[in-house]
Amino acid sequence: MADIYEDRSYGEGTIGFGDKPGIVVVDLQRAFTDADYPTGGAPLIERATENTARLLDAARRAGVPVASCYVGYNNTREMPHWKVGAIKDLIIGSPACELDPRIHDADYDVVLRKTGPSIFFDTSVQSFMTKERVDTMIVTGCVTSGCVRASIIDAFSYGYRTMVPEDCVGDHDEAPHLANLEDVRRRYADIVMADDCIDYIEDWRKRNS
Repeated sequence: MADIYEDRSYGEGTIGFGDKPGIVVVDLQRAFTDADYPTGGAPLIERATENTARLLDAARRAGVPVASCYVGYNNTREMPHWKVGAIKDLIIGSPACELDPRIHDADYDVVLRKTGPSIFFDTSVQSFMTKERVDTMIVTGCVTSGCVRASIIDAFSYGYRTMVPEDCVGDHDEAPHLANLEDVRRRYADIVMADDCIDYIEDWRKRNS
């Protein structure tokens, strides 16, 4: 079957890794990784958490900048007009806002609270990554079709070489996970795997040791 997008020049070539990586970890907090919560426990998000933990271990050993975020609000009045009922539980101080310990290193990571979908929106991530002279942004976390997609588009918009390891992002359902990754692949990012990113980070570490 012909690919209509490909026929119209979408998805040509690859972007490729650049000179310095940075990693953003989107919303791998208990609300999404703990099955006790309505939005938690999805197999693809569990897989993303485990593989992101592997990636971050390599990144921290190499000195790669890491920024993690969680969704949290001071009260319900601060919330945008979400159509996700469980968001009302994400009040600062709730365990639902805690980062999953598998991906969190308080002594290393920059941690930010966000109130919208993208990790870049109204946060200090962009200024942090600019200070660190990052040109390649590796986007991990959840949910692929929501906050991850928004973060990918913002990373692209800020001019980063945007890399998305498929096994480090997750959704509640495989169909939107794959469909959204294919869509951003056509336009904004390279879809890779955790091991590709780990190999790149190790090469980067050796070049800069």
